[in-house]
Amino acid sequence: MQRTTRRTGLVLTTMAVICCVMLQSASAQQTAKPVLHGSHWVAITGKPLAATAGAMIFQQGGNAVDAACAMLAATSTMFDTLSWGGETQALIYDPRQHKVVGINALGAAPSGATAAYFMDQGLDYPPEFGPQAAVTPGTPGGLMVMLEQFGSMSLEQVLAPAIEMADGYPIEAQAANGIERRKELIKQWPYSRQVLLPHLGDSEREAPHAGEIFRQPDLAATLRKLVDAEKEALIGGASREEAIRSAYRRFYRGDIAEEFVRGSREMGGLHTLQDLANWQVYVEEPVMTTYKGIEVYKLNTWVQGPVMLQALNMLENFDLKAMGYNSARYIHTLYQVMNLAFADRDFYYGDPYYPPEEPIAGLLSKEYAKARAKTINWDHNDPDVGPGDPYPYQGGENPFLEHLRNWGGAALDAAEASAARIEAFEDAFYAGTTSIQAADAEGWVVSVTPSGGWIPAAIAGHTGIGMSQRMQSFVLEAASNPYNVVEPGKRPRATLTPGLAIKDGKPFLSFAVQGGDSQDQNLLQFFLNVVEWEMNVQQAVEAANINSYQLLGSFGEHESSPGRLLIQSATPPWVRAQLRRLGYTLVDRERTSGPINAIFFDWEHGTLWGGSSHHGEDYGIAW
Repeated sequence: MQRTTRRTGLVLTTMAVICCVMLQSASAQQTAKPVLHGSHWVAITGKPLAATAGAMIFQQGGNAVDAACAMLAATSTMFDTLSWGGETQALIYDPRQHKVVGINALGAAPSGATAAYFMDQGLDYPPEFGPQAAVTPGTPGGLMVMLEQFGSMSLEQVLAPAIEMADGYPIEAQAANGIERRKELIKQWPYSRQVLLPHLGDSEREAPHAGEIFRQPDLAATLRKLVDAEKEALIGGASREEAIRSAYRRFYRGDIAEEFVRGSREMGGLHTLQDLANWQVYVEEPVMTTYKGIEVYKLNTWVQGPVMLQALNMLENFDLKAMGYNSARYIHTLYQVMNLAFADRDFYYGDPYYPPEEPIAGLLSKEYAKARAKTINWDHNDPDVGPGDPYPYQGGENPFLEHLRNWGGAALDAAEASAARIEAFEDAFYAGTTSIQAADAEGWVVSVTPSGGWIPAAIAGHTGIGMSQRMQSFVLEAASNPYNVVEPGKRPRATLTPGLAIKDGKPFLSFAVQGGDSQDQNLLQFFLNVVEWEMNVQQAVEAANINSYQLLGSFGEHESSPGRLLIQSATPPWVRAQLRRLGYTLVDRERTSGPINAIFFDWEHGTLWGGSSHHGEDYGIAW
């Protein structure tokens, strides 16, 4: 008995030492890239040239919104992870009002895009590529509304870097090689062929070479038309804001809209002039929860943002530090909590401007979170996690109980699936997107996750505008998700999810990441790395992540792979062994998140700390 007691004490002491070492290593780890320190401004985004565009605007006296718009324009011109026909969603901290506002610039389904239409084609979901995968363009409108309402510069000023790039810039290897890999799809669309394959017919390579000057004359002409509309309005006595609205009208109701629709319909697209004219940007209230007194803001259910808030509500019930940083217990907890939150996403999230009304109050209820957390199986992964019922937590009755009882996703059996199918599943899981972070000494903060129109994109006529692929995130049957069934004018539930956190009434963190369905998984861990594990912002963006593949993918065939767990290559063997005993199938990668970009606000010293992941092409500049 005495020997058993001593042995137990030794085991507990050893575990305590291990946890202590893990805590110390989490907070003291070295980083591959340095923290960005600035006192005036920080500009970070997914491409070095685009970060430079933001820095140029700051140096000309622009605020963080002006710089974010310039970075958005530049990244959209670079075509790799997004283009001008995609979608933009942003959180902005407005120091004048001391509040966070949301920008909803997600495109909508065009006329004729009904569930019956796609079912008649024998499809389970809207197409993954091509003109019929495209919602209405959102990024141009989102940029112009942000600039008009929160910026200080003219449209001509913030578009200047992008116009220069459209005239010709040295294309980077990632985009050039992506075009070459996807060239057979690109060849289907005549205007894409002209722009993206300058060496068409060359047996060696048809895409641009890395470093080659990549020219987009049609896009340059479109952007100049917007600037011309602004100039004409200013000559006529319009204010800065009215002049930007004139450019907006030219894009969505003028000759640019006409050519976009003509080009779309020529290739079989469903867009009409009325679709573009009716679409609008919403400046809206974001949703928020608190985690240990910190206010965390996300966009509403038209994206997956509330998932992170639901997860934080559940995690607040556990002593995470006692588990040890990235221990098997900690990883299991994160995986199970994320599965619960994402199951709710997969059933309840959709466009809040269209019926039925999403139960967001119940989903974000702290009591609902406690009830969901109590269902966690601590001994084994639960492959059958499904959505809960948040309606009682907002004083209502669930109108879709029958669908809820019968709900189930399309599981990908990793043991039987071909390597090609698994690779396609994982590629879709991380599809597209970049992120933009900007902040300045005046107090403006901008967090953006733009996307859509990534390679391979169908270009609409002579606009130079690459069309979005976001239609594929809709479902066709209410049994899958009654809130996200496709219909004309409706916005698909997207994955795009910027974040902002406020502490003691002041900005604390601004953060976003590319990577499709992994985004809120990565951002949840980034936030915990700062708040629970006391990492600085660069340590937190470089730290090892895990990813669950158990949620339903938002792209392609919307599949799921229960128990599939992405871990970092350096995960210790004893942690791996414990995870396998818990029922996980481990996927090993050296880097385990999309590039996270973030800003930390150091109010003690009055400075800004920028962090940008050490992989991908993300880059930041500070002053």
